[in-house]
Amino acid sequence: MSCEKCKETPGFILTEYADGRTSAAKCDCSTVGYQEAVKGRANIPETYRTAALDNFKLPEDNPGARSRYATALNNVRTYIREFPTVSPSGLLFIGPTGTGKTHLAIATLRGLLDRGFEGVFFNFSKLLDHIRAGWKPDAGTMDRAAYSLAEETPILVLDDLGAHRVKDWVEDTVTEIITERCNNRLATIFTTNLPDIYTGDAGSALDTHGQWKQSIEQYKYKRTLEEHIGSRARSRLFEMCKVIEMEGPDYRQILAKQRAGTR
Repeated sequence: MSCEKCKETPGFILTEYADGRTSAAKCDCSTVGYQEAVKGRANIPETYRTAALDNFKLPEDNPGARSRYATALNNVRTYIREFPTVSPSGLLFIGPTGTGKTHLAIATLRGLLDRGFEGVFFNFSKLLDHIRAGWKPDAGTMDRAAYSLAEETPILVLDDLGAHRVKDWVEDTVTEIITERCNNRLATIFTTNLPDIYTGDAGSALDTHGQWKQSIEQYKYKRTLEEHIGSRARSRLFEMCKVIEMEGPDYRQILAKQRAGTR
């Protein structure tokens, strides 16, 4: 694109001083171009291109759920504002299907992209498909790069963690990615529909700090997060992430209701 400010020296603005010195400063257009390129590489699904904190809808007819969702929203705002000095460095959105976990995870990523950080989104199953395909001689560029990208990108959103049939190579791959990112304190944002059984009590789920309990009957899974990703990966996951509980009515139904009310 042509910029009127720097059209003679693309990307830079030159300033000449009376004593003959000349200095160069980056033009604003180069920053805009860089940010757009970063956002283009973020791999955000088209469905969630506009996902943001400001358009995350709170339930209107369920005070308990509204309070919990508002708390989740505030936690995300704090995370974006304080990044990269936040501790722990990651987030884990955990709760039943349809509770807005992916919306908030991508809104977090987009908020960090707007602040100038780089990151990428992957659906868990598709990432594993890319990694597996990358072992083949005729693998595409994305397939070959997927494993390295998942380990090295400054911010990784891994959506629907555990949504894959359990195999040894899956557990090993997830453990390696999570361990590498944990050791290097790279920000990782996870979502999962799988319950985490911490105490061995089949009727409750809670985070590592015992901050919340929830009936496991809400989850339509017979297996736990640990059973899907392994005990080592699960341990690292809770070490590197702040748990954000997403317990409430189906978020998609909330959106549908509120859209219907505006017609």
